[in-house]
Amino acid sequence: MPRHHRLGVPALLVTALYVAALLITAALALTTGDLVPLWRLTVFAPMEEAVETTPQNVATMLLIGAPWACALWLCLRGPRTGTPPELTAQEQRLRVALYAAAASWLLYPIAPGWPWWAMVLDSLLMLAVALLFAPVLGDGLEYAGVARIAGVLAYGGGTVIAVTDELGVDLGLFTLACGLSQLIWMVLVLRAQRWDGRWPFVTYLYGITSLVLPMLVLAVGWMLVDAGSLYYSLAAAAGVLMATWLAQSAHDLADPRNRPVTPVPLPTEPAGPTTP
Repeated sequence: MPRHHRLGVPALLVTALYVAALLITAALALTTGDLVPLWRLTVFAPMEEAVETTPQNVATMLLIGAPWACALWLCLRGPRTGTPPELTAQEQRLRVALYAAAASWLLYPIAPGWPWWAMVLDSLLMLAVALLFAPVLGDGLEYAGVARIAGVLAYGGGTVIAVTDELGVDLGLFTLACGLSQLIWMVLVLRAQRWDGRWPFVTYLYGITSLVLPMLVLAVGWMLVDAGSLYYSLAAAAGVLMATWLAQSAHDLADPRNRPVTPVPLPTEPAGPTTP
């Protein structure tokens, strides 16, 4: 399978190294009681609270690492091998924006002390994706005007929220409106992508999962009385599926299977004998 993708071999090596590190640190945690190495490989933050080294907590942290392992493989492997289709200028710009936004989503949890300007950059990258997706989807995007407005409010508003948070200003209902707009934009884009022949069904599933899974994890955590920060880190890790959807959407645009098939001309029948 790695040879079926342009960067499949290096992507597999990176993913295998991460999985091996997860298993080794999990074994060390169970044998020595030291949970810090496994915590740093999954939560990507200093351990600021006392977390018991129990099999349940170790299993939870391995669950947190699983989406990261999947994201490393799916994002780094690149498009499939073969001659890519000829992309329009709009499709090329969308691919660049998708890859840049995916990189931002992957770096966000592991960057120590994510500054406000980085959050602004992340929102601007997603704003570019929102604006560039509409012309590529074309007529397949129903309620295109609503999608554009929702995308601008969701991610353009995200830049405003990042700046005002740095200034200590709480925008209240505006923040809620931006979150709702992001949900509307995702639903409309995924609905159009589902029936667009350039993206396979599995890419659509990545997008749906990135939308639904974090909310399910948070809902279950809200019902659990003793759910700690470790459990909510699982919801944050599920959010890395958004990076997977972005990167896979970019891979699929350059998939050789999207090349139009040139019809093979039918053999011409030999002319029959002419009658005088």
